[in-house]
This record gives sequence, C-alpha cells and structure tokens, in this order.
Amino acid sequence: MVDTSLYAAFLAAAFALCVAPGPDMMFIVAMGGRGGPITGVLAALGVAAGALVHAVSAALGLSALFTTLPVLYHVLRWLGAAYLLYLAVKAFRDRSPLTAEEDVTAASASGPSGPGRRRAFWQGAVTNLLNPKMILFNVAFLPQFVNPALGHVSWQLLLLGLTLVLMGLSVDTTIGLLSGRLSSALRGSRRVARGLDIFSGTVFTGLAVRLVAAPK
Repeated sequence: MVDTSLYAAFLAAAFALCVAPGPDMMFIVAMGGRGGPITGVLAALGVAAGALVHAVSAALGLSALFTTLPVLYHVLRWLGAAYLLYLAVKAFRDRSPLTAEEDVTAASASGPSGPGRRRAFWQGAVTNLLNPKMILFNVAFLPQFVNPALGHVSWQLLLLGLTLVLMGLSVDTTIGLLSGRLSSALRGSRRVARGLDIFSGTVFTGLAVRLVAAPK
C-alpha cells in the first residue's frame, strides 16, 4: 500500500517536525502551565484531534478548496487569531490562581475530568482546526511521500496523516505532562501562579500575531 523506502524517509522527517518547537507545542506548554499535567495532556489530545481532521481532509482532497477559494484561508486565519486572543485575555484576566493545596481540593471535588480540563481538550482542537497553515502543511508535505504507481493515493495520504498524528501525540502528551508537573510544583506560590498565567497569555498573543503576520 505504501512505498517502504518513502515511508522510512517520512518517519524520519515527521519525527524531526514533531520534536521541533512550534505553535502547537507552545500552546500545550501554556495550557499545562496553567492547569497542571492532566490539562496539558488533554490539550495535546485536543491538538491531535484537530490534526486528525486535517489529515482526513487532506486524504479526501478537501484541502484543495484553499487553492480555488483563497478567501477561505484568510477567513480561517483571522478566526484562529481571534480565538487565540480570546484565550490570551482570559489568561491575563485570571486573578484567582489556586495554591497547591486548593488545587488538590478542587481536583478531588470535580473529579479527573472537570470542566476546565474538558475545555483544555476543546481549546486544543479548535486552535488547531482554525490554523489554516496546518491544512496547507498537509497538502504540501504528505504528497511528497506518496508513490502514485502503487495506487490508492487517498489511502496512502491517510496512512501518512495518521502516522503523523500519532507521532505528534506521543511527543505532545509528554510535553504537556512535563510542563504540567512543573507548574504543579510551582503553583504553591500565588506570585508564581500569576506569572504562569501571564506567560500563557503572552504565548497565546504571540501565536495570534504569528498567525496574522505570516499569512503565507
């Protein structure tokens, strides 16, 4: 179904892309920093869910719409930037960070899947889905490792996309877990907790500016 030599080259290239710091990784670090390890992991799962939609879209050829209707790219780009700015404002306005003891109490009261953690998943998914560069990336990157002579091009694209999603998920969940554990250790201080919120807001703002300032 796939060219083994091309697939091996794809694995090497995909790994290099996944471990290189990028917008998704910075987003996950920021979310883990605000909410702890479980929040960081759920943010990574949300990002992976968005990436999965992009991969399936690329396999089905839906991403080609960006070529025929460029306005869709710009609409999605501005929506993504607006959403990131919304997250930044929420982080900057957070004036009631929990201490370590309060965080434990809240976690035990709300259970392992409290509303804040569910939001982390959906925020990760929406942030990724509203990034048109992810769509264009799949269109430009994945076909390089497809062998049309083998047929089933859509299935080859889907396999490559799923591989990239799973590889990215393994890296991102590790990053989310580590950043969350570090933040949990530091959140005993309200000053440090406030600093983490400011850091998160700054990251979200930077990602929004990056999305708007580099449209191509």
